[in-house]
Amino acid sequence: MTEGRTLGQLVAQATHDVSEIVRAEIALAKAELRADVARGAAAGGLGAGAGYLLALATVMLCIAAGYGLGETGLPTWAAFLVVAGALVLIAGILALLAGRSARGIGASRRARRGSERPVDRTRPADGGK
Repeated sequence: MTEGRTLGQLVAQATHDVSEIVRAEIALAKAELRADVARGAAAGGLGAGAGYLLALATVMLCIAAGYGLGETGLPTWAAFLVVAGALVLIAGILALLAGRSARGIGASRRARRGSERPVDRTRPADGGK
């Protein structure tokens, strides 16, 4: 099969074959990436829909809690005020937890220690002369 072919022809054929393989691999990677992006977009849309419905359910539960407290003999306005106060309290606790969690974010200790070095230490001993 390779009889009669020169070394140059064999190298050219090998180069062509490698190019075709690389092109096919790139096309396959693009197709797989498109499919992954489509699945990710669908999952994101479904997750957003679920989050929206959960937010609506939370509003409905708060309304139900307000009316439920109203049935205990509390005036309706006071019942809803209690529910709103509970929500504000929960939000405040979550904000405090978020603030505590965010305190650890920042420059690393080593970088901070390096930046706190006096400027004089970074200058040459002869004063730059």
